[in-house]
Amino acid sequence: MPSIRYFVIALVFIVGAGVSAKAQNNKVGTFGIATVVLPGDSIHHWGGYAELQSRGDKVMSDFFYYETKAGLSYDITKDFVALIGTGRYVTNDNPEFLSKATEFRLWEQMTVNQFLYRLKIEHRYRVEQRWVNGYYRNRFRYRLNVFIPLNHTKIDPKTWFISVYDEVFLNNRVPNFERNRAYAALGYQFNKSINVQAGWLNQYNYTPAYATAKNNLVLTFMYRINRKNAVAREHMPSTGD
Repeated sequence: MPSIRYFVIALVFIVGAGVSAKAQNNKVGTFGIATVVLPGDSIHHWGGYAELQSRGDKVMSDFFYYETKAGLSYDITKDFVALIGTGRYVTNDNPEFLSKATEFRLWEQMTVNQFLYRLKIEHRYRVEQRWVNGYYRNRFRYRLNVFIPLNHTKIDPKTWFISVYDEVFLNNRVPNFERNRAYAALGYQFNKSINVQAGWLNQYNYTPAYATAKNNLVLTFMYRINRKNAVAREHMPSTGD
């Protein structure tokens, strides 16, 4: 299939760029994300998702971080979606951390969608309750995600698309700024259910003691469950992370 061939070529190019960058900068890592989504609609308001993720300290190697999470969503309208989620996050030994960390997390979020012809915009607001090695923390996140389909006006089957986002992480302790993520990727929607994305993510972490930045190759696989007799609607291929 030509579309698969083109995506593989693009993926090889991105991986090659990551390997080249690794040779010049040892701060290049890997995010691997697999997501299953059950979207809601005007008939079935309730939905949900589950996601697995791993991260490597280097390109496709030295995996040190794993997370499993899931959430229950409710479509107030097609443009306003509420969600409550939970997850477990395990960080093994890594130069950025002093020791192994295990985190349990709850969060509440609201997603606001805008469908402006070819431009698809997602605003995501999230409040997190976190227990990291037994210590409680709060965190607040805002993500602005933009999708642009390339060969169609909607992200339908056989559609190439670009995904770009920036996300800010804040907490209720001084200094309030904690992290920023900037992301850009090329994606392909194979059919009504499956899409894949390959891209680049820069993650900047800040604490009063030190600040670090890391570039990451990001590979994403997403499967959307389509209900029988569901009302046809446009979806955004955004991850839960």
